[in-house]
Amino acid sequence: MKKIIFLLVAFCFSLTSFSQRVYTNYGAIDVQKYEFHISVNDDNNDMQGEAKVNLIATSNLESFKLDLENTDETNKGMMVTSVSENGNPVKFEHQNNVLTIFSNANSGEQKTFTITYHGVPKDGLVISKNKYGDRTFFGDNWPNRAHQWLPTVDHPSDKALVEWYVTAPSHYQVVGNGTQIEETDLDNETTYYVWKTEVPIPTKVMVIGIARFAVQHIGETINIPISSWVYPQNKEAGFYDYAMGKDIINFFIEHVGPYPYSKLANVQSKTRFGGMENASNIFYFENSVSGERKIENLIAHEIAHQWFGNSASESDWTHVWLSEGFATYFTNLYVEKMKGREAFLELVHDQRNAVIKFSKEQLTPVLDTETKSLMRLLNANSYRKGAWVLHMLRKKVGDVPFWNSIRAYYKKYALKNASSNDLKNVFEEVTKQELDAFFEQWLEKPGHPILKTSWKSNDKTLTFNIEQTQKTDVVFAFPIELKLVYEDDSSEVVTLSVKDKKTSAKLDAKGKVKEVVIDPNSWLLFESRD
Repeated sequence: MKKIIFLLVAFCFSLTSFSQRVYTNYGAIDVQKYEFHISVNDDNNDMQGEAKVNLIATSNLESFKLDLENTDETNKGMMVTSVSENGNPVKFEHQNNVLTIFSNANSGEQKTFTITYHGVPKDGLVISKNKYGDRTFFGDNWPNRAHQWLPTVDHPSDKALVEWYVTAPSHYQVVGNGTQIEETDLDNETTYYVWKTEVPIPTKVMVIGIARFAVQHIGETINIPISSWVYPQNKEAGFYDYAMGKDIINFFIEHVGPYPYSKLANVQSKTRFGGMENASNIFYFENSVSGERKIENLIAHEIAHQWFGNSASESDWTHVWLSEGFATYFTNLYVEKMKGREAFLELVHDQRNAVIKFSKEQLTPVLDTETKSLMRLLNANSYRKGAWVLHMLRKKVGDVPFWNSIRAYYKKYALKNASSNDLKNVFEEVTKQELDAFFEQWLEKPGHPILKTSWKSNDKTLTFNIEQTQKTDVVFAFPIELKLVYEDDSSEVVTLSVKDKKTSAKLDAKGKVKEVVIDPNSWLLFESRD
């Protein structure tokens, strides 16, 4: 997701701030399916909506809550005109961006409610003009902006099926999650579209796009249709750039597991992010199209999210690295497969430098419970350090056990939600290794080792001194590889186990050492100090 968010982060902060919420008040329901009937026009930005929400009561209840933005003094936001159940009016309240619906239900009872509403979206559905001056409508829900235009439980832990019923002026086309079921001209001016998902998805990736599109159906891979949706004015460049998606998706199917959705559409859009991994229809920033295929890594990152973040989703925002760290590292792995180890290591080194730089600005752990802005959780910790955690985990357990664990994790949590502890448990089960200490120090503790080293060599012994100088109370335990380069230019790699603030070790040597290269194969997240 949002592969170049770091270039846009200041802009995002200026727009709004989203607080983390624990959905204790929303635990009384489990939404099974949303039907969104949406109508847009070219005369104004007023959106007409009807939402049918099918849910199961998870306890006896007299009322339940959905997220939905209220109108404000600028007359932006959503106004609910009615709520009904089986055609019968139901009492409701719409205050403080929460829609409370009063209805008795027994635990386990399934009900469907119809909510009629309208308004000018403050956000979430971005109504604007694209780079060519054409009017467009693009859903852009991450992290919890779906409630700006849709009545939902706006949290990744409550996944649901979604069906889109969209009426729009006929000069537009509509792309949505899942499979297109219908396209009907209602008259000479309006067209009706229906898209439906076959599996549940979180609201953060539950969107439609309405615009003038040129559409290329690239073909199928393992029965998954692949298509590109771009602005007509740059269709040749867009079709060329986005066609890479067909080859990229094959890497993830081969290495992780079956693709979770019925199609993959790569879409040029007005998303505020570099890329937004909406389930089965990925939205890319409009200048992603160049005709020079500069965005291969961006496309790989967003496609990786279809497995990690969309299908196997974080249980709460604290665990967002299970989405962003995974997409970042699996982009690295794709590069390693396609372009070789050197290209892979270039990314790894860049990401290490970004983690070090970020730690000097904000010293927080990957599992950050203090940062309240969800946008600010999109940082070098969740992306780059999360990727480094997976990289070091790969080294710790070994390549084959790593991939076996990844596949087992995805198989267990596909279309579900997981926490960092769930990931740890799967790795422990598959590898038969105890990983509590590893996960605790790299995810729950802030910072990384800052190492001051020295060494002395004679003909048969190397004395190596290493001191952890980070200013926190955290003392890291880790193996570190040392490449010993001898006077005859031969070399060998040895591994030193570090667990104390200061370590001094005498290592057997084959002769006089003229150089020691620390971490020659780039397996450790650390910073050097003179």
